[in-house]
Amino acid sequence: MDETDQAILRLLAGDARLSVSVMSRRLGVARSTLQARLERLETTGVIAGYTLRLGAAARAGRIRASVLLTIEPRAQAGVLSRLRAIDAVERIHTTSGRVDLLLEVAAETTSALDAVLDRIGGIDGVRGSESLIHLSTKLDRSL
Repeated sequence: MDETDQAILRLLAGDARLSVSVMSRRLGVARSTLQARLERLETTGVIAGYTLRLGAAARAGRIRASVLLTIEPRAQAGVLSRLRAIDAVERIHTTSGRVDLLLEVAAETTSALDAVLDRIGGIDGVRGSESLIHLSTKLDRSL
């Protein structure tokens, strides 16, 4: 990836609905060049898809938390399977630190979040958990 590819990704991160003609004008490249680069970024997997990112107004009523899980040795496959069945679990990351999994969860109320945390803690193979409730977001550069 060169600087032009990175500039394309920055534009799309800001607004994935930008047209090819608008992006080509902003970057000072031919429309056909931009289209070819987009196709290459898509076919090589750099761009996996185009999606919706909810703004603060849509997320305002949801309580978000990070959940740190420690699991029993060799229990990861079963735990992951059970976690995927919980709608409130939005992301699951493996980690290299003192915990085995980092979950991102969201719920409408504190009692709903409490129920989700109880359900997660009750999964066979979960040895321990720690929850960190998100109070506010000070920076979000995620793509």
